[in-house]
Amino acid sequence: MTISSSLNAGVAALSANASRLATISDNIANASTFGYKRVETDFHSMVISKSAGSYTAGGVRTTNQRLVDQRGSLVSTNNATDLAIRGRGMLPVMRSSQLAGEGGAPEMLLATTGSFRTDADGYLVTESGLALLGWPALPDGSIPNFPRDTADGLKPVQMSVNQLSGAPTTSMTLRMNLPATGTDAGAAGDTHPLSVEYYDNLGKSEKIDLELIPTVPANGTSNEWTLVMRDSASGGGIVGEYTLTFDDSRTGGGTLADVVATTGGAYDPATGSFVVNVAGGPVEVNIGQLGDSSGITQLSDTFAPVSISKDGAAVAAMTGVDVDENGNVFAVFDSGISRRMFQIPLADLPNPNGMISLDSQTYAPSRESGTFFLWNAGDGPTGEVVGFAREESTTDVATELTAMIQTQRAYSSSAKVIQTVDEMLQETTNIKR
Repeated sequence: MTISSSLNAGVAALSANASRLATISDNIANASTFGYKRVETDFHSMVISKSAGSYTAGGVRTTNQRLVDQRGSLVSTNNATDLAIRGRGMLPVMRSSQLAGEGGAPEMLLATTGSFRTDADGYLVTESGLALLGWPALPDGSIPNFPRDTADGLKPVQMSVNQLSGAPTTSMTLRMNLPATGTDAGAAGDTHPLSVEYYDNLGKSEKIDLELIPTVPANGTSNEWTLVMRDSASGGGIVGEYTLTFDDSRTGGGTLADVVATTGGAYDPATGSFVVNVAGGPVEVNIGQLGDSSGITQLSDTFAPVSISKDGAAVAAMTGVDVDENGNVFAVFDSGISRRMFQIPLADLPNPNGMISLDSQTYAPSRESGTFFLWNAGDGPTGEVVGFAREESTTDVATELTAMIQTQRAYSSSAKVIQTVDEMLQETTNIKR
């Protein structure tokens, strides 16, 4: 009957407003929780029936949804591995309790922010027990191709804080000016020495000694020099000898015109380089392309090394960890070099709000959320990774307190409906008296 349906509707209203108050309480309690996503309660009417001029109250029901796609403000910190995301995407993480497990892929969870620090074993973990996941780099720093629709390639990010690292020299660039007067007839024919340091495969310092010997003709100018390279690690043995000829035309005067190898690798005019084999292996030496004024030149009457650059580094100790906007995790060494160790992908889903909410602001994909895809940070729909930052809670306390007042009034009104129905039923029972 209608009066009984009014009672049921009042009870349903009490339950619905109690549910809304629970979400408001949760939101306010987590107003200072980094990465917290507020929960929103929606009310939906229930219509039972309407016939012959009478109306039966159906009441109300609620649905709760966590708004994972809402983003909180980013706040700066002083820890390089405090990570947040500017834009769309989520960080892959796992429970640190699973780090001791053997074999199989870790159970991937998703988070939007985290304060990661190295534990006793070098893993990047949070105080709440979440370990950061990423794709491991190869020894040369490159990232292999991993599957993007599965977590099989992801590994816990581990950095050895006691790690020592050295990198051998594999390439160097030589830029210098040779005196044009050195190849004139009657010149003294002085040899110009130059020493270039490099690092061998064990990080030891070695050197390549260069000798630049002018060709002095009987008459005129030769514009020709002999470059001799000796390796200290090979007992001073010659690893390369090249004849350099320079242009003396009006348009290309002073630039390389020809390079001929006597010993050592052949000169490649397309790259301006040749390869010499030192004791530890091959080293590519770039002296500039033919006709290029930015390479080795022969101008004026002064010998001047302009610039010498090379890769490689001496043995150094790891001093820190750095994460760039593309999610690359670098080990930083006290020699000033850095080495990429991992790449952190960002996961994206069609419906982030459909994920299953878990403890510590983590989420698991579900049927409602759709399948995830792992993107490089900054590619596709995803944003960029921000170091030295945390994402604040999306709770607005003022809005929640206002909603609490509204909920309290609605709850009181629903209780009043039940009280009124009770009085009406009491009157009905009094008719018999």
